[in-house]
This record gives sequence, C-alpha cells and structure tokens, in this order.
Amino acid sequence: MTSDDSGYNLWFLVILNSAIFIIFAFSFVKPKTKLDWRAFGGFAAFVVALFTEMYGFPLTIYFLSGWLGSQFPNLGLLTHNSGHLWQDLMGWQWDPHLNPLHLLSNVVIAAGFILLYRAWQVLYAAQREHRLAVTGIYARLRHPQYLGFLTIMVGFLLQWPTLLTLIMFPILAVVYHRLARREEKDMTAEFGDAYLAYARDVPGFIPRFGKDKSAPHVSGPGSGQPQ
Repeated sequence: MTSDDSGYNLWFLVILNSAIFIIFAFSFVKPKTKLDWRAFGGFAAFVVALFTEMYGFPLTIYFLSGWLGSQFPNLGLLTHNSGHLWQDLMGWQWDPHLNPLHLLSNVVIAAGFILLYRAWQVLYAAQREHRLAVTGIYARLRHPQYLGFLTIMVGFLLQWPTLLTLIMFPILAVVYHRLARREEKDMTAEFGDAYLAYARDVPGFIPRFGKDKSAPHVSGPGSGQPQ
C-alpha cells in the first residue's frame, strides 16, 4: 500500500493538519495556568491521534477489516475513503464528504471553535481587570472553554471515528469535568462569595434557555459588580 493509491502514509498531512487545528485552538484559548495547559494538551493529543489515522496509518480500519470485512467489503480496501467509517457502516454510496454526518460534523466543529472564541473574548478581558468573567457566554455557562473543546471532538467523531479517539473522548470528558471542579475551587478561594453566587445562578456545561442570562448578579471583591 503506498501513499499514492491509498491516501495514507501522508505524514506531512498528519503534521500539517494537526498543527493547523492545534495552533487555531491555541490562538483562542492562550493557556496560562496548569489547568489551561492540561485542557489544551488533552485536546492536542486527540487531534494528533485523529489525523494520524486519517492520513498516516488506518489502525481502526485495519482492525475492523478482519472483523467486519465480510459484511462491509469497503473496509478491506484500506483506502482513505474506507476510513469514512460511518459511510461504510450506513451503506451510503455517494461522496463521503457529502454525507449528512460529515456535513453535520463541519457545523459542530465550527460551533466548537466559535464557542472557544467567544469564551476567550470575555475571559481575557476579565483576567486583565482581575474580575470574574460573568458576561457574554459566561452568563450562560461557567465552563464554555471545556465545552468548546468537547464540542469540537464530537464533531471530529461524527466525521472520522477511530478506536483511539472513541476511547480518548470519555476519558477527556472526565478530565475536563475534574479540571472544572478544580477551577471552581480556585475561583472560590480567589473571589469567595462572589463566585459562589455566580455558580448558583449559572450552570456549568449545559446552558439554560428561555431566560435572559446576559448579566447574572454577583457582588463582592473582584466581581466587577457594585457592592
């Protein structure tokens, strides 16, 4: 199998695509603390694992071809198109880049990056002024950056699921949940009652809709709100 006829062993594309998405995400989150770097590092590892199988070596298709090859002959081809696993399992015959899940994945990935960007805009301003981030997306979620990373990962799983990324995703979800709890302890230690009041009013990962959450009321030192 060569890179010319398979679409794999293209390690330059592995490096290029990994770098593009990692640098793009880095430009939005700009990690500073250990918690930031752990969250970003988990996302970076997920991206590298994804593109390694997408353009490097098709480990998932290699394993599944022996198990499911008789039912799904395309898996045995070990080509780039056969790497579109949902395409093969669903029996779609058209261009894999135009199937519904692939198109949906592009929307989900874009939504994740938009969430990261909107979160960073608010968080950067709050950090510069040493106050709580409580406006914009932070008026609806306490941890939009973690949710942004997870949303992008879901988008990639819709587009190109692999055994490794399917294993990594729930692990990273648990890691991000623990990092969020650690971050909340740090914020409580720094801002005290102001953060506790904010946390009571604003959910962590799942926003509440149907109510104006543009500016939750918080008060206390460092809150940026009148006392």
